[in-house]
Amino acid sequence: MYYVVYSEDVVDSSPLRAHSRPAHLERLEQLKQQGRLLVAGPCPAIDASDPGPAGFTGSVVIAEFPSLEDAQQWAKTDPYCTAGVYANVVVKPFKLVLP
Repeated sequence: MYYVVYSEDVVDSSPLRAHSRPAHLERLEQLKQQGRLLVAGPCPAIDASDPGPAGFTGSVVIAEFPSLEDAQQWAKTDPYCTAGVYANVVVKPFKLVLP
């Protein structure tokens, strides 16, 4: 089943994001290579694809996991989470309807 991982950043998360980004992307790439990643990306702090110094307010990952507990464990061990980028992480089941 798919699960959505919605994470909200701490204030001024850009330095923490920059430091942890390579490891974070590596984990996402692993999901992609396994055919389990549906979508992943950050939420810009302003209405722009490149927010510049405004940075990001969080991230969304939708991926396939065997169970809710597995998805929660994956989210909890994400490099952004362990580095303190995220203030809050919510993991919920997700039912793909479209496309």
